[in-house]
Amino acid sequence: MHVIAHEAPTPGLPPGTLPATRLIEIDSPKPTAEQVLIKVEYAGVNRPDLLQRKGLYPPPPGASPYMGLEVSGTIASVGAGVTQWKVGDRVCALTPGGGYAEEVLTHAGHCMPIPGGLSMLQAAALPETYLTVWANLIERGALKSGETVLIHGGSSGIGVTAIQMAKWMQATVFTTVGSDEKARACAELGADVVMNYRTDDWANVVKEKTAGQGVNLILDMVGAAYMERNLRSLALEGRLVQIAFLTGSKTEIDWTPLMIKRLTFTGSTLRARSDEQKSRLVAALQQTIWPQLAKGALLPKIHSVFPLTEIDQAHALMESSAHVGKIMLKVSP
Repeated sequence: MHVIAHEAPTPGLPPGTLPATRLIEIDSPKPTAEQVLIKVEYAGVNRPDLLQRKGLYPPPPGASPYMGLEVSGTIASVGAGVTQWKVGDRVCALTPGGGYAEEVLTHAGHCMPIPGGLSMLQAAALPETYLTVWANLIERGALKSGETVLIHGGSSGIGVTAIQMAKWMQATVFTTVGSDEKARACAELGADVVMNYRTDDWANVVKEKTAGQGVNLILDMVGAAYMERNLRSLALEGRLVQIAFLTGSKTEIDWTPLMIKRLTFTGSTLRARSDEQKSRLVAALQQTIWPQLAKGALLPKIHSVFPLTEIDQAHALMESSAHVGKIMLKVSP
């Protein structure tokens, strides 16, 4: 089978330079007792893929060394202990790596049926993104009906999903974006207050729009550059959930608001979780979000689709942040 491989990062390259990729041929992997082998049709592109390409996000022990965390396709073979899936089943799945390939292995409990009415392309945009949002916005962030939430990066794949899921939870949604075009897209998705971080002082806007109270929850992937303003923008008993550090994880900050306002600062990653934890999240998503998708609600927003051989162009688009929604790869001919 064919898979996208990337070179090891070379010392001395300019910051941000992506190591070269190439399409290579390897033997098809064999599923263990609890795994399935999926013939991939589409794969989603996510920022952790770029981090892995830069050598900053190594795969967990035993996982594929190749990139790709979510796919859709057809089950080609099943392990001896798998009872819930059979060869020929159409699924989308969270993978521990290796999704940029014609075939990929994953745990049987990390597969989900294609929601009714959705295409294979749409389904491949679901696993990594929707599980991340569910785990951090709903579970870890404990978002409740009637609360206010600030979602940074509202036009990203995560942001687009988080806006829709928060509105489904009947929350008031604030979000930050980098252009007027992205602002319009987020407003169309239901965001109540959209702020252009290039022209607006978003922390002051939050203060004004909440009558000085602040928001109940912040979902952030920016990190260091936003940390102080995030703390300042939270209400009493507010929660800050960190899912990435695009501007770095180190900054000098006065943590006094954490105590004065009795704040909660937490965060998580998805890839490092155990198979059992991921399976539990998958089950929760199918019970709650899958029926909404089948009704035509909470649908993924696809920005563009690249053939697998154009992975460099797909990653360049991701790096540019010029997209609104998901960037996808078409794998099968």
